[in-house]
Amino acid sequence: MTALGTVIQALARRDGVDAALLLSGDGLPIEHAARGGFEAETVAALAATLAQYAGRLGQGAGRGALGTAVMEFGDGQVVLARVGGDDWLAVLTAAGADIGELLYDLRIHRPALEALL
Repeated sequence: MTALGTVIQALARRDGVDAALLLSGDGLPIEHAARGGFEAETVAALAATLAQYAGRLGQGAGRGALGTAVMEFGDGQVVLARVGGDDWLAVLTAAGADIGELLYDLRIHRPALEALL
């Protein structure tokens, strides 16, 4: 397993995390790991589209480039974080999961993730 694969596996094993997916800006899965059923291709395509539109929102609102987005749904959250020029990390968490530490770790370790790409 590559170093990048090891990082994705470790993310997916964190408490409260259901899946972790590294995807390209054009919506293709690069690496992924999950505790259960997970459609990596579908999530990658939709996450890339969301990142493009959210990026446009940030530009239009004068907020700059999108770095991290957190979306809360009825059955959990999706954290989308830029890791490199056009690549993204999507982390799917369980409902009620405390994602504070995850967000902190993503911010601090983003350069290390980028270096693995």
